[in-house]
Amino acid sequence: MKILVCHNFYQQPGGEDKVFAEETALLEDHGHSVVRYTRHNDDLNTMGKVETLRSLFWNPQTVRELGDVIETERPDVLHCHNTFPLISPSAYAAAKRGKVAVVQTLHNYRMVCPNAQFLRDGKVCTTCATKSFAWPAIRHACYRSSKTASAAIALQQTSRRVFDPKSSRVDRYIALTEFSKKTFVDSGLPGEKIAVKPNFVAKDPGVGSGVGGYAVFVGRLSEEKGIHTLLQAWRQLPFDLELKILGDGPLGDQVAAAAQTDQRIKWLGHQPTTAVNAALAEAKFLIMPSIWFETFGLSMIEAYAHGTPVIASNLGAMTEIVKHGNTGFLFEPGQAGELSATIKKATDDEALLQAMRQNARQEFEHHYSADRNYTQLIDVYTDAVTSSSSANKLEATA
Repeated sequence: MKILVCHNFYQQPGGEDKVFAEETALLEDHGHSVVRYTRHNDDLNTMGKVETLRSLFWNPQTVRELGDVIETERPDVLHCHNTFPLISPSAYAAAKRGKVAVVQTLHNYRMVCPNAQFLRDGKVCTTCATKSFAWPAIRHACYRSSKTASAAIALQQTSRRVFDPKSSRVDRYIALTEFSKKTFVDSGLPGEKIAVKPNFVAKDPGVGSGVGGYAVFVGRLSEEKGIHTLLQAWRQLPFDLELKILGDGPLGDQVAAAAQTDQRIKWLGHQPTTAVNAALAEAKFLIMPSIWFETFGLSMIEAYAHGTPVIASNLGAMTEIVKHGNTGFLFEPGQAGELSATIKKATDDEALLQAMRQNARQEFEHHYSADRNYTQLIDVYTDAVTSSSSANKLEATA
């Protein structure tokens, strides 16, 4: 099978970029031909406001370039990861002109929420999810704290609903969890077009030792990741337990200040993959205190690959990935006291923690390995191609 994969890179690297790289490599490892079409948001630095705004709705460069690629390569399917903002939904139109099946991975909630996170003022907000026009997002300046920018995203969402109400240009969507799928269905996407396929760990790191005697956080240091909850929980923790924080972001100064006043907290900043794996392998458990609807959470399954349990917020995708009392523990999001109590419970019962290590590893093997993911991905492509071919035949006979 020949797959054309498109992705719009963010200015700050993230999980979507990693999934794009690892899925394309996975396909090539299994003998498929992969063609990549990418753009980078650094290009925004040289674009005017009018050109940037136009690109949200229709990008003639995308249509022209993808059209040329499709004509030359004749792929079986176009798989889109991120199209925002430069590639735009124009990619779907280019594929349909070339009679190519389209798959779109739903890495975030931007299709139904202007800030893509269902988060406002530190709390979950789904106000705009079912609205035909996301006027509350404009009122609250949800995207980049700008009413103008929020209005542009809201208009893009409305144009999709108006001009393609049945999502006819996309043959299959990929949601990363059942929770994510339900959220999109409730927001108007057709459920029959949404397949659930999680992310995966590309290379099995093997079981870790778990003897490091510390907890670990891995991720962006930002509000939605629950950094405030994490630091407050450590202030309330009544015993010595080292916390290693791997990552960087806008709340880095607050993490640095906490590390200066509490010797138990070690901020290691952004670390390469090898260092992250080493930290996960020896940790007692990973802590995932996010306060938003995580669409997935790669660090959780990376922990599972090492056999490391996870303590996570009882919210969104985390409630599916973490099986409470089996592969880790869930606590109420934003409740630092409950997180502190959960950490104490986990450290007090070493036998339970060891059992969780075995369960976490089994969960990885059964659901998040590369081999398992490859089979699921090809099934999605096959369904999309079949659906697209049927639609093309109906169009030809109409």
